Amino acid sequence: MSVPLVILAAVFGASTAAFLPRVAHRLAVPFGDPARSACALCGRSFATGPGGWVRVGASCSGFPAYGLTVLVGASVSVLLAVTLGPSPQLPVHLLAVVPGLLLALIDLRCLRLPDPLVAGLGVTALPLALLRPDRLVPALLAGLVVFAAYLMIALLPGGGLGLGDVKLAAVLATILGFAGWPAVVTGLVVPHLINGPIALALLLRGRGRPLPFGPALLAGALIAVTTA
Repeated sequence: MSVPLVILAAVFGASTAAFLPRVAHRLAVPFGDPARSACALCGRSFATGPGGWVRVGASCSGFPAYGLTVLVGASVSVLLAVTLGPSPQLPVHLLAVVPGLLLALIDLRCLRLPDPLVAGLGVTALPLALLRPDRLVPALLAGLVVFAAYLMIALLPGGGLGLGDVKLAAVLATILGFAGWPAVVTGLVVPHLINGPIALALLLRGRGRPLPFGPALLAGALIAVTTA
C-alpha cells in the first residue's frame, strides 16, 4: 500500500465532496421542476451564475450532514486507493466518485436521479474502454442485459424501481463489465441485500415507504470494484 497515494486519494475525495452539498441541495427537486433558486432551509436566495453553485461547505448554516458528506467522499476514495493501488483504473474510479456521491445525495433527498448526472457517471466508462478494449463488448452487453432486466421490473405494478434506477443500474453494470461478470453480479446482488432488510424493517414497523435505490446501487458497485 502506497501511503502517499492513499493520502492524495483522501484529499481528493474530501475536497471534491466539500463542493457537493450546495449542488445537491439545488438539484434535489421533483422531476420537471427547475433547480432551486433559494435555500429550502433558510429561504436565502442563491447568487446567479457560478457563484450560486460553487461553494465549499454546507449549503447554508442549517444544512444537515455536511461533515458526513466529506467523510464519505474521503473514505470511498481511500478504499479505492487501498484496493486498486497505483492502477490506471484508479483515477477513473476516483473521478466517478464525484457524480456518484452527488447522485446519492440527491436520491436520498427527493427519490430522483437526474439524467445528466447519470450520463456524467457513464462518461467514466470511456477511459476504461481505452484501458481495456478487450472488455468493451462484454461491458456493453452487461449494461444492455441489466437495462432490459431492470426495465421489466420497473414496468411491473409495484416493481419499486424508477426509470432513474434503471438507467443508473445499466451505467454501473457497463462500468463493472470492464472488471468481469463476477463484478457485475456482485453489483446487482449487493444493492438488494442493502435495501431489502431496510424495507422489511420499515414494513414491520408500519412505516412502509419508497426507498431510494440509487445509494444502494452505488454502494454495490463500490463493493464490486474493490473486491473484483
